[in-house]
Amino acid sequence: MRRNLLTLVIAFVAALAGVAIGCRLLMPAEPQASDIHMLIHRDIALDPGQRIALDRLEAQFAARRAGLEARLRGDNARLAAAIESEHRDGPQVSQAIDAVHHSMGDLQKATLAHVFAMRSLLRPDQAATFDRLVAAKLTDTGR
Repeated sequence: MRRNLLTLVIAFVAALAGVAIGCRLLMPAEPQASDIHMLIHRDIALDPGQRIALDRLEAQFAARRAGLEARLRGDNARLAAAIESEHRDGPQVSQAIDAVHHSMGDLQKATLAHVFAMRSLLRPDQAATFDRLVAAKLTDTGR
C-alpha cells in the first residue's frame, strides 16, 4: 500500500513537471502585439488620428487575446489531467496536445491579423519602419 502511494505521488509530480516543461518548449515566445504597439508609438511619428485608431485596435485585440489565452490555459489544464490519468502518450494525451496546438495556432493567427491591421493604418514610409520593427521582434534581433 505504501509503495503504491509513493509510486502514485512520484507519477503525479513527474506529470506536473512534464506539463510545465512541455509548456515552456511547446509554447514559443510570440511577439506580443502590445510590444509592437509600444514600439510603433516610440519609433514612428504618428498623427493624432493614427494614435487614436491604433489605441482602439490595441484595446480590441487585448480582449480577443485574453479570450484566446484563457482557452489555451484550459487546454493546458486538460493536458495535465490527461497526463495524470494516462501516465503515457495515450489517446487522451494526444487529443489534448492537438487542442493545445490548435489554440496556440489561433492565438498566433489572431496576433498576426492584429499586426496587419495596425500596419494598414500607416503611410508607406511608416509601414517600412513598421516592417523593420516587426522583423526585429520576430527574429529577436533587438529593439
